[in-house]
Amino acid sequence: MKRWCWGLLLLLVMSAAQAASGEKAASVSGPADRDIPAWTVRTDVPDGWTQDCCMYAKAIGVNLVLYKGEWTGEPDRVMVLNVWPSKLSSLEAEMQEDRHHYLDRDAKGKVSDFVLDNKGMPCRGVLYEGADRKDDAVVFCDPGLATGIRLSWSMTLAHDDAQKQELLALFRHVSEQTRYLKQESAKSGVAKAQH
Repeated sequence: MKRWCWGLLLLLVMSAAQAASGEKAASVSGPADRDIPAWTVRTDVPDGWTQDCCMYAKAIGVNLVLYKGEWTGEPDRVMVLNVWPSKLSSLEAEMQEDRHHYLDRDAKGKVSDFVLDNKGMPCRGVLYEGADRKDDAVVFCDPGLATGIRLSWSMTLAHDDAQKQELLALFRHVSEQTRYLKQESAKSGVAKAQH
């Protein structure tokens, strides 16, 4: 069976499994670009949350946003997916650079690990507690050298948000369920961004 058929079959099986479990899925895709193959990133969407790849996400320069309720334009309680061409040598280097930038902006900020377990690719998480009483959960993932990309999820919360633990649990779930899929070609029939 051709490789693109396996990719399409995998997408169909994942879609059927999510439909059976009642989970909604979000997908965002990128075209091939020089040494970077065309790609799709998929994840679960929490019940009652809205996904957007093409209006609000595009307006703020990211690949995907997940939010609950009405879009306010404020970063609080919005899960943000960024995908970029990998330039640094490792996932650890990405995290160190982000930590360095964060502490440069907020020398009194605190940094701790945000533990998660993504079975599909290596991911590492960090929780920043800002002196401004805003916390930022960030998860960096590396789908592998051959993909040419890295990705991250982030979410900002008020430090004293009454639903902080529940929101962090949803954020962890979204990060853990994130999957990278390589697209063989535009002609393969693999779905583009769904919204």
